[in-house]
Amino acid sequence: MALLLALVFSPLRRTMERAGINSGISAFFITLTLLIGMGGLGLGLMSPVSKWIDDAPRISREFEIKLRDLRGAASGMMDAAEQVEKITSGGGDAEETVATTGTTAPEKPEKVVVQEPGTASTLVWATPQIIGQILFTLTLLFFLLASGDMFYEKLVHVIPRFKDKLRAIRIAHDIERKLSRYLLTITVINGGLGVGVGLAMWLAGMPNPVLFGVIAYLLNFVPYLGAILGVGFAFAVGVVSLDTVQEALFAASLYLGLTTLEGQFITPYFVGRSLRLNTVMVFLSVTFWAWLWSVVGMLIATPLLVAIKTLCENIPALQNLGSFLSGRGEERFEDETAPAADRAGSSDPNKS
Repeated sequence: MALLLALVFSPLRRTMERAGINSGISAFFITLTLLIGMGGLGLGLMSPVSKWIDDAPRISREFEIKLRDLRGAASGMMDAAEQVEKITSGGGDAEETVATTGTTAPEKPEKVVVQEPGTASTLVWATPQIIGQILFTLTLLFFLLASGDMFYEKLVHVIPRFKDKLRAIRIAHDIERKLSRYLLTITVINGGLGVGVGLAMWLAGMPNPVLFGVIAYLLNFVPYLGAILGVGFAFAVGVVSLDTVQEALFAASLYLGLTTLEGQFITPYFVGRSLRLNTVMVFLSVTFWAWLWSVVGMLIATPLLVAIKTLCENIPALQNLGSFLSGRGEERFEDETAPAADRAGSSDPNKS
């Protein structure tokens, strides 16, 4: 995570260096800004999240009761339909539907319930670990940014040929540029989605629409799975908080409609053709990294795929893999935008 963030913020750090700001000072400024932003977000979410955690047992019970009532109503409708079908077919007898009396049900054995740790205690136990990981990531990010271009200088030093030195620097800068542009664009789009979801939940009568907006903003950094979790969360809260299941479905449909609009039209338009990815590979990448590294893995899955795709596009031997990782119809675009030197070099195999 720290390495990806260093690649993302390296262009900004380099711009600040050209303005006369030392790399250590620029690294401190970037890291402090991230820390303040995360701290402000955490403080802003503390009150509503604590309320949701305190109400989690009650919400869970009400959700189960409403779903049980819904299943009971559906079962009653199915039984009534079966009775109507029997009567209309002439093969049923009303007496067959009368339950026999005079029998007593056998006594059920008592159940032993094992009390498991609640959501609040689990969160309290996990919070120090989360804070520790964030502080470690930001500290490592500071040292990576403060070191300036030291890693690039080492890379140039160990590569023997001058042509390969230039190629390595160009690839590194290309990865930085595309990662920065991708994450900046996605962050702005997610912010707009969060505002839209918050307004939609407010119109639907959902409680705490601001929290829904923040959740939508954060979850949308995880492709596909984030939208599924958000829609499910909106439906669950709607079932508990609203009067009818239809109103809960309406709220969840608003959330689903906004995320679909964002994913199918807004993001593809603003991200740009050169950054479009194979949707199947994005899903597999998110699934793999989620299995390997939980929430952090889901966050780094797509940026890591962008970096790998950019690397493959700049290495002739790996360009086929880069085309495979690209979105539909991007192969021709990549061929047209390939560097002229690479096309000339690939057309003449005798050049070194």
